Amino acid sequence: MTRGERLWHRLMVAALLLILALPLLATLLYAISSSWNGTILPRGYTLRWLYALWSDTRFLTALWHSLLICAGALLFSLLLVLPAMFAIAWWLPKLDALMNVLILLPFAVPPVVSSVGLLQLYSGEPLMIAGTPWILIGCYFTIALPFIYRAIANNMQAINLRELMDAASLLGASTWRAALLVVLPNLRKGATIAVLLSFSFLIGEFVFANMLVGSRYETLQVYLYNMRNGSGHFTSALVISYFFVVLLVTWLANRLNRERS
Repeated sequence: MTRGERLWHRLMVAALLLILALPLLATLLYAISSSWNGTILPRGYTLRWLYALWSDTRFLTALWHSLLICAGALLFSLLLVLPAMFAIAWWLPKLDALMNVLILLPFAVPPVVSSVGLLQLYSGEPLMIAGTPWILIGCYFTIALPFIYRAIANNMQAINLRELMDAASLLGASTWRAALLVVLPNLRKGATIAVLLSFSFLIGEFVFANMLVGSRYETLQVYLYNMRNGSGHFTSALVISYFFVVLLVTWLANRLNRERS
């Protein structure tokens, strides 16, 4: 590749990043502007909208609710999916084709349709969990399952699971000991990617949160919906804060993953 071609590729990447960043920059400018009407740039700047947002206990509670539900759903997904995937890859490889079909079901049924069915199913005995965070954790598990399964399955194929297990067995390790001490550390990167993809998707989920729980256990997206008739500056501050929360969680996860490598 010549110097001119490298320069051209860099310019294309910079232009693409600028196009992707423009909506965020505009939202950030509107969030910190005191007035922005009829001019290209704001007439003044202020942090009072961000201060009003982060001093609102209702917003902090909604953010905490979203983080708790996402963390609970992801933890439940990893604890259930990882052993199941190892069992499928090691003992029942023919089930992988069936799992590839099952993980598509959450995308085949629209959330509005499944929400109505879930409300009818869990509004009475024996499990009356409609309107509680527990039903959201279950729904978020089904949403996160395709991302987690596909990312970890690709990672298992990349590390050559059978060769690792055979080598550990020759050294005297039992099956589950080899899975815990040899296979699991090699799946760290795949699990990190799966968690980050699922988290960024789950924290922005609205339909299930609004229909199944609503304001009884207000999440970040439901809070944003309830504040839609307020100030546009306040809403922009909320959107940009939501973006930076996701960015911070992603950075922390990548930092921890590098430190353990």
